[in-house]
Amino acid sequence: MTRIVSRFPRRVTKRDTVWIPMPDGVRLSATIWLPDDAEDHPVPAVLEFIPYRRRDFTAAGDSLHHPWLAGHGYAAVRCDLRGNGDSEGLFDDEYSPQELDDGYNVLAWLAAQPWCTGATGMMGISWGGFNCLQVAALRPPSLKAVYSAASTDDRYADDIHFMGGCLLNDNLNWGTTMTTFAMRPPDPAVVGADWRRIWLERLDNAPNLVAKWLSHQRRDGQWKHGSVIENYDAIKAAVYMVGGWADGYTNAIFRVAAGLKAPFRGLVGPWTHAYPWKAKPGPEIDGLKDLVRWWDHWLKGIDTGMMDEPRLRCWMQEGVPPRTSYDHRPGRWVAAPMWPDPEITDRTFHLARGVLGARPGRPETLVCASEVLAGITHGDWCPYGFDAEMPSDQREEDGRSLAFDTPALGRRMEILGAPVVDLELTCDVPQAQLYVRLNDVAPDGASTRVTYGVLNLSHRNGHERPEPLEPDTTTKVRVTLNDCGHVFAPGHRIRLAIQTGSWPLVWPSPEPSAVSIVTGASTLTLPARRRRASDRRLPSLGRGATATPMAVTTMKPYHRSRSMARDYVTGETRIDMVKDRGHIRIEETGTEYSGGGHETYVIRDGDPLSARARVDYVITLAREPDWKTRLDTRFVLTATREAFLLSAHAEAHDGDERIWSRSWEDTIPRDGV
Repeated sequence: MTRIVSRFPRRVTKRDTVWIPMPDGVRLSATIWLPDDAEDHPVPAVLEFIPYRRRDFTAAGDSLHHPWLAGHGYAAVRCDLRGNGDSEGLFDDEYSPQELDDGYNVLAWLAAQPWCTGATGMMGISWGGFNCLQVAALRPPSLKAVYSAASTDDRYADDIHFMGGCLLNDNLNWGTTMTTFAMRPPDPAVVGADWRRIWLERLDNAPNLVAKWLSHQRRDGQWKHGSVIENYDAIKAAVYMVGGWADGYTNAIFRVAAGLKAPFRGLVGPWTHAYPWKAKPGPEIDGLKDLVRWWDHWLKGIDTGMMDEPRLRCWMQEGVPPRTSYDHRPGRWVAAPMWPDPEITDRTFHLARGVLGARPGRPETLVCASEVLAGITHGDWCPYGFDAEMPSDQREEDGRSLAFDTPALGRRMEILGAPVVDLELTCDVPQAQLYVRLNDVAPDGASTRVTYGVLNLSHRNGHERPEPLEPDTTTKVRVTLNDCGHVFAPGHRIRLAIQTGSWPLVWPSPEPSAVSIVTGASTLTLPARRRRASDRRLPSLGRGATATPMAVTTMKPYHRSRSMARDYVTGETRIDMVKDRGHIRIEETGTEYSGGGHETYVIRDGDPLSARARVDYVITLAREPDWKTRLDTRFVLTATREAFLLSAHAEAHDGDERIWSRSWEDTIPRDGV
């Protein structure tokens, strides 16, 4: 159980609201937790810079770590992006040049304050993890180090928009969510009576993020901007990247570990999309103690021993029965002094009919032509630690796949890194997909997904210039699966499963496809790792602890569900996902917020053009007795062979009055997707 700590080495005062001026005159709103004696004994500043509303939506989570940092001698700064929360100006897009310039200028302002030593750091999870890497690439003079959790270095290939050149449905559901988030009003308790005029200006200028992102289906300038993988050498600040095997953002840690020349540390736990001091599944760690060690080293010049430890540390997961959520994942901590780790060796298996063998067999052609509902057991692309997010038992999915098994293992085998599948194949149409899973099959037949990858076959040679397949012509493709750390136990089998689609993870190709795989020339390569005595000597990461949580009243709890209905007459399958954020009151301000999303995905047998995705979202913000606002949005995506059809509607309500509404209709040409 997480420990709650209320006393720290230095007394802390919370300053709310602090206005930070930008060069163009726009002011950004921030909350700053500051040691009481910082005016006489200046401290380094650590910035978290995100759009998610510091006084309500993230207030409870912020209360766990920002007071902790301040209590250990830092100015902990939580600033909302331009046009979000109470910050002035207008929001344009995620990680825009304006956002990154603002981050640069906020750091300059912090470094110049009399209570700051002039040294700064930047931290964040997800959005804030992205932009602290991106701001670091601008080289602010004061920035010494960043702490980037659950983030990516590659905005095209490894974010919520596209994966393997396939369109993720997260582009729709997150685009709907963030478009709605960006429409929320400022707080009249902060900005005064002018709040409604400011709100209407935001609404009139709100970007349709789904349409904007969907208009860029290949790796172009939209995605290269802000992707630090384009030039790791631009980053001179020290980088600590943290993630979890159950999160959607893990691969970047391994890429950055291999490519960054600046000082680096990486940590991968069993966690979903959350900071490690409050993440599931367990084990939890004393992540805030670890974070303070990082800042002490780079911002105060204290030798904490942090940089004497291995470059990369990971939780090696033992096999578990398949479930859609876990409280704990058994395993142990392992480490790599460098990455790639020269002691990890390739273990290659050759595909034969139903078999993964040690040696290549006689070439044989096997046809894979999946149903359009292939992939329904996948779970969420990016789990957050709630029910119904993780993949269910894969036996059902394996039965819809080309599956290849090893014999039952005689000894344990552990892997760390990215499995790779090399296939020789032909396809009967120019546009097709592959969905490839690596599963751990227990003696009782239960099949637990270890990792997976998807590939748009027109992107087989890169994401900048799609190349349609030439039907019935042999080609070689490589599918790199997500990085993983896993132990296959004795008596278990390793299974490789291949399908030609994954609904509703990714949008289907425009027509059914049959992929013919030549077994003798096709392989699975696993990054095999031997147990090391040095793993037992790794220093403990401790037990979870946070600052005292902010007082909130939960009037309705967070709720998630996932269900499927199948009509065997029409052949239609419908998946419903409820992502209700509950109803919360922040006692410090009296602010109440509630809402959430309902996602619906429908497809009909044999007809990929029947695919239909809809996201309905609602958000309320209120304070008794006279402030009550609501936003309702609806985005619907369908497609023809030639284009995506996006229909959207949004409404804003002040009390019982609808004060604004807008509808969008966009036809966006398909570009090899």
